[in-house]
Parts: sequence; C-alpha cells; structure tokens
Amino acid sequence: QVQLVESGGGLVQAGDSLSLSCAASRGGTYVMGWFRQAPGKEREFVATTRIDGRTYYADSVKGRFTASRDNAKNAVYLQMNSLKPEDTAIYYCAGGEVYTISVESYPYWGQGTQVTVSS
Repeated sequence: QVQLVESGGGLVQAGDSLSLSCAASRGGTYVMGWFRQAPGKEREFVATTRIDGRTYYADSVKGRFTASRDNAKNAVYLQMNSLKPEDTAIYYCAGGEVYTISVESYPYWGQGTQVTVSS
C-alpha cells in the first residue's frame, strides 16, 4: 500500500505563488495526480503526471500551475503561480496506474493540504 503525504499549503494573497509537495512512502506510481476540493464542491482534477514526466492540466490551471515529479525521491510537486481566490481548496495528491483525470481511477490518496487564497 502506497502512503502519500502532502505539504506546502498555506494562506496567500491573490497573485502570489505557492509550492506543494507530495512524498510517497515507497516508489511512486505510474501516474501521480493533483486534485482539489473546495467547500460544497466535489473533488476536481487539477493535474496529473506520468512516470516519464508528461503532464496534463485542467483548463482552470493551465499556464499557472506546473506539476512535476522526481522519481528518485518518490515525490511529486505542484508549483502554483498567479493564484486566484477560486483556487482555494484542500489539495490532494493521488497515485494510480492509469493516466487519467478521473478521481475514481486513483486508489492512493494523501491526507490533503489546505490552500487559501485571499482577495
């Protein structure tokens, strides 16, 4: 069983940047994804990274967020720039074996880290 732990969340102002990290207890999975969930909303896709580094982003974060991974460190990262209040959510790191945006396809999840963007 893969254990994932996110870190790096916090309170920032609109336009600021924030970096999130996710560490796996053992070797990372074929795909590592980032999802977020705001109060009253369903968990939504943010970005996913394949083991070879290829990434795919949700339209809402394209051009602002960058996902990357370091397989040697069993870690995945999310660099968030030009943050907006609508980015406020709990951000979750997820692992799976399918390169997909579907929440249901990721069997491994971290505990989440809160990102709050003030206006």
